[in-house]
Amino acid sequence: MNCRNDICSTGIPGLDIILGGGLPRDRLYAIEGSSGVGKTTLGLQFLFEGVSRGERVLYITLSETKAELDTIARSHGWTMDGVTIVELTSLQQLSATEQSTVFHSSELELNHVNKALAELIAEADPQRIVFDSLFELRLLAQAAIRYRRQMLALKQLLAPRSVTVLLLEDPGMVPADMRIDNMVNGVIRIEAIKTEYGAERRRLSIAKLRGVSYTGGNHDYVIRRGGLQVFPRLIALAKSTDFPKSRVSSGIDNLDQLLGGGLDRGSSNLVVGPAGCGKSIVTEQFAYAAAERGERVLIMSFEENTRSLLERAESLGMPLAAHIERGMVRIVQIDPAELTPGEMAVIVTDHVVRDGFRMVVIDSLNGYLQAMPQEQYLVLHLHELLSHLGRIGVVTLMVLAQHGLIEAVVTPADVTYLADTVIVLRYFEAQGRVRKAISVVKKRNGPHENTIRELSVTSGHLLIGEVIEGYQGILTGVPTVTNAAAQSPLDISDGIA
Repeated sequence: MNCRNDICSTGIPGLDIILGGGLPRDRLYAIEGSSGVGKTTLGLQFLFEGVSRGERVLYITLSETKAELDTIARSHGWTMDGVTIVELTSLQQLSATEQSTVFHSSELELNHVNKALAELIAEADPQRIVFDSLFELRLLAQAAIRYRRQMLALKQLLAPRSVTVLLLEDPGMVPADMRIDNMVNGVIRIEAIKTEYGAERRRLSIAKLRGVSYTGGNHDYVIRRGGLQVFPRLIALAKSTDFPKSRVSSGIDNLDQLLGGGLDRGSSNLVVGPAGCGKSIVTEQFAYAAAERGERVLIMSFEENTRSLLERAESLGMPLAAHIERGMVRIVQIDPAELTPGEMAVIVTDHVVRDGFRMVVIDSLNGYLQAMPQEQYLVLHLHELLSHLGRIGVVTLMVLAQHGLIEAVVTPADVTYLADTVIVLRYFEAQGRVRKAISVVKKRNGPHENTIRELSVTSGHLLIGEVIEGYQGILTGVPTVTNAAAQSPLDISDGIA
């Protein structure tokens, strides 16, 4: 939380990061969004932050009743202690001298409402105020000129006071000539976007903020028990550290030779191939070897449940469960229908920055792609995440399942250009058996073998064999024999892990 006297923390850590610490104090701000996007919750968090700092806070509710606010607070585990609440009926009583209803549009009634607000604010002397919402004031004014005069009067009333004000607004219900964007110091917009399947996407953006260098663009947020959680958009160039250049071993000599000595520290690496060819096993081998060296590993699992992942690793001589107990390996189960890429980026970076994880496994990118089926810029999200991790020395391994098994193998999304290293796995037919091949087709940061080796799981071990010779077209799935030596059985015994 920011403790500067000229900055007012919103009570939402992610939003404060976007704002560069918080909102400049003693100004008016509009919070715009349609019904149900979380404006009231945001306003309450803003006030509760003030209460926690010993500030006087005031909630002027023109749309919600006190009972409704209490219900909202209880749903998040909060109490309204320390928050002064004034309902619409209270304003009506304070201004009831010559009007029959608070919705009467006469100039006289507006004057009475202004007077009631002035007396109320002078008595409470708050340092934070939330107006929820401005719709009723527009009904009261009716005409645009009268509403604008009302808002100017409110601004002049608050100007000499040391008070930071949030005005909650539904822009879809505001005529163009009644917008107040030019009258406030900043505008924060929040919205919920429906998806074809799964939870809606919630996004926050700063439309205007005078005198502040904020992080622009759209930022994901969710509403959970405890209020809004905002996930600032990741900017890779904002973070960079020096780290020693080194290679990361898989623990299997033949696999390391294939990679020219191993994976480079700070690199992003893609393991691609059809279903069942061993992509996850290869990444788990790197994860196990890293944990054995004393490096912490984060596995983001989209498709496979934790139990089956651990059971398979155990059967291959990689007891990841023991490393989980030691805190060296952490598996985070992901539901792609519920998670946004913004939240995933925050989960990963928090583990890396806060807990010192040095390797991240994303298994698989297919699930990551499904997390944003209607998002056009998913690859940019992934690019920022990989760039950020690379700049701080984290090794990232990504699994991408291709459609098809033998010949017509199709990649669901071309993300190979994002990876520093691309490891390709394929099925191929030879000597009456279906076998698996592994090769490195790209390594940006150094030399690598341009050979093809056989991959197999035998006797409870991941095996990487010697170079396959005497065959042409292995990566196409149906190779042809080029010399008699290829007729002998393929030998992979030297690749025992």
